[in-house]
Amino acid sequence: EIEERLESLICRVGEKSTSSLESNLEGLAGVLEADLPNYKSKILRILCTVARLLPEKLTVYTTLVGLLNARNYNFGGEFVEAMIRQLKECLKANMYNEAVYLVRFLSDLVNCHVIAAPSMVAMFENFVSVTQEEDVPQVRCDWYVFAFLSSLPWVGKELYEKKDAEMDRILSQTESYLKRRQKIHVPMLQVWSADKPHPQEEYLDCLWAQIQKLKKDRWQERHILRPYLAFDSILCEALQHNLPPFTPPPHTEDSVYPMPRVIFRMFDYTDDPEGPVMPGSHSVERFVIEENLHCIIKSHWKERKTCAAQLLSYPGNNKIPLNYHIVEVVFAELFQLPVPPHIEVMYTTLLIELCKLQPGSLPQVLAQATEMLYMRLDTMNTTCIDRFMNWFSHHLSNFQFRWSWEDWSDCLTHDLDKPKPKFVREVLEKCMRLSYHQRIIDIVPATFSVLSPANPSCIYKYGDESNKSLPGYTVALCLTIAIKNKTSNDEIFGILKDVPNPNQDDDDGVVPGTLFHEVFKTLAESDEGKLHVLRVVYEVWKNHPQMIAVLVDKMIRTQIVDCAAVANWIFSPELAHDFTRFYIWEILHSTIRKMNKHVVKIQKELEETKARLARQHKRRDSDDDDDDDDRSSDREDGPLEEQIERLQEKVESAQSEQKNLFLVIFQRFIMILTEHLVRCETGGIDVITPWYKNCIERLQQIFLQHHQIIQQYMLTLENLLFTAELDHHILAVFQQFCALQA
Repeated sequence: EIEERLESLICRVGEKSTSSLESNLEGLAGVLEADLPNYKSKILRILCTVARLLPEKLTVYTTLVGLLNARNYNFGGEFVEAMIRQLKECLKANMYNEAVYLVRFLSDLVNCHVIAAPSMVAMFENFVSVTQEEDVPQVRCDWYVFAFLSSLPWVGKELYEKKDAEMDRILSQTESYLKRRQKIHVPMLQVWSADKPHPQEEYLDCLWAQIQKLKKDRWQERHILRPYLAFDSILCEALQHNLPPFTPPPHTEDSVYPMPRVIFRMFDYTDDPEGPVMPGSHSVERFVIEENLHCIIKSHWKERKTCAAQLLSYPGNNKIPLNYHIVEVVFAELFQLPVPPHIEVMYTTLLIELCKLQPGSLPQVLAQATEMLYMRLDTMNTTCIDRFMNWFSHHLSNFQFRWSWEDWSDCLTHDLDKPKPKFVREVLEKCMRLSYHQRIIDIVPATFSVLSPANPSCIYKYGDESNKSLPGYTVALCLTIAIKNKTSNDEIFGILKDVPNPNQDDDDGVVPGTLFHEVFKTLAESDEGKLHVLRVVYEVWKNHPQMIAVLVDKMIRTQIVDCAAVANWIFSPELAHDFTRFYIWEILHSTIRKMNKHVVKIQKELEETKARLARQHKRRDSDDDDDDDDRSSDREDGPLEEQIERLQEKVESAQSEQKNLFLVIFQRFIMILTEHLVRCETGGIDVITPWYKNCIERLQQIFLQHHQIIQQYMLTLENLLFTAELDHHILAVFQQFCALQA
């Protein structure tokens, strides 16, 4: 009970209270000091955990540790040792985001007179020396440089006052690294391809510019809450600890470093002329505010109400245009490439919650942001347009689909394949999924009818008597009656055998798959048969994209068609008309995910069976009895060993299928893009058309969304498909992808 009370007291300090933060901290330090004799290890563990998991309250906890260190020097030393141990464990476990928070925490302990400045400088020297290592990925050096630079807003002033020559040397080493690092990956990670109105900078370049400005301003930073300043007279009397020498753990094959990022910029001081001024993109305050807001989302994303309340009660909110910062940070995460930090639907629910808590101001900022995103659609990355469309349609569905559509009537004057009309069309299509057809027709002005979704009914050509002359009409009629009468599979086959080529008359996209599974399996035995089944699904349901997605999903799960057939169908001429539609790529990504899950499932089965065999061996070794017992154990092993052999074959077969799927997809991309490039070259036309932009960015999307799997097949892709002879437009995408983890 006392342990739970300690945890609650530590976790809740710094939250809204009737007393001041300083008196709360002093009181808590007294309580913890009294409990140290009995609960020291528990207190150490809780403090190390909050340092890692609640980075938005970093200075609150460093002050608390400072006060405890001033009262109990040995405890301070043990805490520093525990933090270094935890830092090493995080780095070993590839928990690099948490490790950044631990480094930042340690650096702020210098301000609280817990850690001596020279030993912190020595640690940072070791961090930056990683940039001199040979044959290590750039992302490794990036992380150590980021960990150093991102701590400077908190501790730069203190370190510079004590060790200016050493700090200058580390900064100059950092600068020379930043000048020589390659940035081929940047275009692949940018939300917008244009740098106007706001440059989309690579994260280390942006942070370096912010630190340079901070240094120029003599390390004066005006936004970090620093409770320890109130206790200066107590803390400056405390004895300090030296950090033990810290050597960054060496790079291994298992090391997985964070991917590089591009800083998302949407607003500046001109967007809110009435309120407080928004800090410039290269001011360190912008970095600190954004970092803290990201931390709040990371800590509370599972509880949307708490998360929204915490964001809106961010300290110092009267000095900054907080609503603008929050909206920008939420969209920065939603649009982050390759994938957002959390599931997409979380951002929708969070923004709805924020609108409920601030009904007088936040909806206006969100509407302004939506308008800006719409205006910049021409240069927006296709993956981000998908996410914008998903968010916006879901958001509208929570507010009676109310929107001033007339303001967007400019899209009606564009070609329908341009980004703006395309976006509006996809939003209305998605709104229909969340509502019904007539509702959407009623909410949009009549002028938008060209972009409104079609009535989602099926097109059954044999249902119309005027089509009697169609070949196979009579057979189709018999088939319909047979299906209504729940006829057996054999009788269905009997009706179909009169058709010269059964594939040509599998025109019933409405047949319930489970009922006539065997019929479908037979019709789709060959690769051509599988493609034909998919073509028919499209012909029958082309006005109902959601139904197509559902049926294709069901056909993969019931093994009527395979994943490679779906990929080939998507790139077939019959689908050219819908090739840039959202639902097509939704189907392809869902197909890839299904394939990946299948491989993971079999691999897991194999691991579990191996573990069972190992446990069996262990049991046998521990109770080593007579020979008879050994023979019965061997008999027990037999079935498991056979099962392992079977599963190993299944894993190899599934991996081969997975590899083949990616080869098919990339091969088809290369073929259609090459055809387009040749056509443009011979016709003297500009290569960059809306179709080309969409297609090349869909190729990037495949690489980014499935990067962990594709990484395994890099050599094959390089040797078979992405060879030096390939057109540079297509090859550039592969090179950008390789650079992400280079």
